[in-house]
Amino acid sequence: QAQLVESGGGLVQAGGSLRLSCAASGSIFSVNVMAWYRQSPGKQRELVAAMRSSGSTRYENPGKGRFTISRDNAKNTVYLQMNSLKPEDTAVYYCNMFQADTTYWGQGTQVTVSS
Repeated sequence: QAQLVESGGGLVQAGGSLRLSCAASGSIFSVNVMAWYRQSPGKQRELVAAMRSSGSTRYENPGKGRFTISRDNAKNTVYLQMNSLKPEDTAVYYCNMFQADTTYWGQGTQVTVSS
C-alpha cells in the first residue's frame, strides 16, 4: 500500500504562481507514474500532467506552457509548478500514482485563483 499527501494549495491572484507538492510514502516501486489531476465544481476530474519515473512527461491542454511537473525520485515526491494562473484554474488538485496495476489518490488540495 502507498499513501499520497498533497500540499501547497491556496488562494492566489490571477497571473500569480503556486507550487504543489505530493509526497508518497509506504510501498513505492522504482517504476511508476505520478500525475496531477484537477476537478472543478460540476466538471469531471481531468489530467493536468504526468511524469514517469524514467523522466518522460505528458501535459494536457489546461496547463500546457504554464505548468511544469517534476519529481524527486529519492524523496518520492512530485511537484507541479503553476505559473500565469487564471481563474479557470480554480479546482481541487489531486495527486495520483500508478504502479503495479494499482492507482492511488491523494486527498486533494484546493487552488483558488481570484480575478
